[in-house]
Amino acid sequence: MTEVKKVAPAAKTVKKAAPAAAKTAVEKPVKKVAPAVKKVAPVAKKIPSDKITKLSNASYATGKRKDSVARVYLTPGKGNIIVNNMPMNEYFKRAVLQMILLQPFGVTKREGSYDVRAMVSGGGLSGQAGAVKHGISKVLETVEPELRKALKAAGFLTRDSRVVERKHYGKRKARRSTQFSKR
Repeated sequence: MTEVKKVAPAAKTVKKAAPAAAKTAVEKPVKKVAPAVKKVAPVAKKIPSDKITKLSNASYATGKRKDSVARVYLTPGKGNIIVNNMPMNEYFKRAVLQMILLQPFGVTKREGSYDVRAMVSGGGLSGQAGAVKHGISKVLETVEPELRKALKAAGFLTRDSRVVERKHYGKRKARRSTQFSKR
């Protein structure tokens, strides 16, 4: 007698085997990793060339606050304030920061008489606003020395030297200790 072996087509066995392998729970679960989020800097809007102050005849001063440093140029004008090639109200969106920037002009009653061009780097927005304020005050004093008394009385010419304290060894932060454990 002859034996007849039945051979199944290879394609059918592969199709049946593939779903069974996918259903097995023996394999380790794969951790879902969130896609890396790339921080994109805000796009600076181009300012027309007629609104950019000419820096050739400008007065200059440097203002500092926390980790921020501001280079401030002052020219006679209509009161335009440009920070990092953006209008002030677009760069400093919070009204409090805009108010901080305008304080030296309010104290000296010079609103709308000077154009300001500032380049700021380092720190956060609050420190940058303080640095620009300090720079504006210093440059106003150099342009009009009689304003020194009003600016000094308001405390705008003094550099606020408070900075973040460094982290110390054995502490969680600068002064924060670890939680006490009785046991």
